[in-house]
Amino acid sequence: MKKILVTYYSQTGQLKEILQNISHPFLQNKDEYEVIFYEIKLKKDFPFPWPEDVFYNTFPESYLQIPSEILPPPPEVLNQNFDLVIFGYQVWYLTPSIPIISFLKSEYAEQILKNKPIITVSATRNMWMLSQEKLKVHLKNLKTELVGNIALVDRHNNYTSVLTILNWMTSGKKEQKSPLPDAGVAQKEIDETGKYGEIIKKYFSQGNFAGMQQELVKNGAVEIRPFLLKVERVGNKIFTVFSKKIIGKQGDSRKKWIGIFKFYLMTAIWVISPIVLFFFTIFTPLFWWKRQKEIKIFQGL
Repeated sequence: MKKILVTYYSQTGQLKEILQNISHPFLQNKDEYEVIFYEIKLKKDFPFPWPEDVFYNTFPESYLQIPSEILPPPPEVLNQNFDLVIFGYQVWYLTPSIPIISFLKSEYAEQILKNKPIITVSATRNMWMLSQEKLKVHLKNLKTELVGNIALVDRHNNYTSVLTILNWMTSGKKEQKSPLPDAGVAQKEIDETGKYGEIIKKYFSQGNFAGMQQELVKNGAVEIRPFLLKVERVGNKIFTVFSKKIIGKQGDSRKKWIGIFKFYLMTAIWVISPIVLFFFTIFTPLFWWKRQKEIKIFQGL
């Protein structure tokens, strides 16, 4: 019997639902596959819905990948040798979330993940590419083998998704008032994620993952928007400056700098970003080949 670990952290339940759907083809065949779900839990968890002050105050620790203490994984996770790990994560401030980083930096990660084939699954607003690169560093240090990646996003335009995700995070309601669409990954797409499980099952049963990522991509598992990749690169530079400026500050000083960061973030999204998008679109023909190359790179592993 092949053993599969599905590990994740999910505040809203969206990622958990996606992983359950992806795992469904294996769960249907219990004679051949044993699937264990492991939800990463912090000793002191973050609230949901998010109070606005907590949401922005989490930025520096998130971006700088400062871990918190997690609860020990259960014995059925620690004491088994898994044949495959499906690793679900979300992005906070262009970086894998604090709970995910906390697990990867914990004493348990190497014991569970070392020498295991890993398929990463993310459900984000739309900017995940450089976060995946950060995650890959941790997976490499843990001596895992990344064999697949599924990156599901809100496919609405960048500005609409900013409104809906902020509403969702601060109200706890994915359903939005008209004319806004529902926040997050579209429910129809979530319902269809079992197709990725079928693809994974096919290659896993063969004992060879070669070609699996290409088939996942052909079936819509990874969307790359070159403009958002540019935004991520610029954002990481600015976030580096702000996070180092804020970290270590306390009381009114930290509150002041968090306020400055929030003002910058909103200005960047609603004022600077549209201007950059205008020029990005104009120069697209000149950089078309370069951007196509980048798409292929980030769709791969």
